[in-house]
Amino acid sequence: MLPAAAETVHRSSYYKNGEIHVNVLGTEEGEPLTSGHWDFKPSWSKTGDLLVFFRRLKNDPDVVKWKTAICIIKVDGTGFHRLTDGTHTDFNQTWTRDGSNTPIWNRRNPRTGAFRVMASRVGAKPGEEYALTGKDYHSWAYTTLKDGRIFVGSNPPGQRRGYFLMKPHRKGEPVFERVSCALAEAGTLDRVSISPSEKKICFEYTRGFKRKVPGRTLYLADFDAGKRLISNATSFANEKGKPVWFAYPRWTQDETAIMYHAGRKLLLYTLSDGSTRKVSADDKADYRYPHGEASPK
Repeated sequence: MLPAAAETVHRSSYYKNGEIHVNVLGTEEGEPLTSGHWDFKPSWSKTGDLLVFFRRLKNDPDVVKWKTAICIIKVDGTGFHRLTDGTHTDFNQTWTRDGSNTPIWNRRNPRTGAFRVMASRVGAKPGEEYALTGKDYHSWAYTTLKDGRIFVGSNPPGQRRGYFLMKPHRKGEPVFERVSCALAEAGTLDRVSISPSEKKICFEYTRGFKRKVPGRTLYLADFDAGKRLISNATSFANEKGKPVWFAYPRWTQDETAIMYHAGRKLLLYTLSDGSTRKVSADDKADYRYPHGEASPK
């Protein structure tokens, strides 16, 4: 059964009760791609055939003390392999859009608590990953561009903390170019996602600079990669800051809608008419981390 008003069908990967699914939004699930583990935040490659996600191997009440493994699986459920050995805190993986299909993620330094951006390759073995940013400052990769730049939050040497388009250099230091955003002067952006056309951007937003997860507002804005500018931001979910976990806004492949999770459900916001509808099928399940087909976040 297709979702109501389904003039456009959207495929997504997502988390349901700790398992990874690939499905048409608004329809009942078939068998999961993974089971028997706690698997989080699948990101769909631009080539359309692969997902990268992290598997929690050691739990802890403090999330940044989890031990995880970055994993890859084909969208048809075959080809599972691990890129990391599970002894690190590796989070929030995605893919480059530059044609290299490179998986990237963020790794915590247990000594300092800061993160650095890591990369590997499809088919690589644990231990073959490499760092894209330095160990002595914080960098967190959110999303990527077709020209190879990575949208990061960072405090690179000689610059105050903020948001940057980072150009990585495998054998040298990355270049950080600051992104301008009026909202960032008064609060914190998180779970940032650039649209497939790279003309739009969506993100979670918290007023102020204290970390808070429930109660965030979701925003849509214009994005100019050349000027490194986020402008014309408007809220589209939880404008009043209701203390519910509104999170993980991600684009559909055709860029007509943004999916996100809130209150253990998946929702879909359609840009053309501003409507929002529930697209998770099982009201008893915990849904999180939707990610559009072939659209790296």
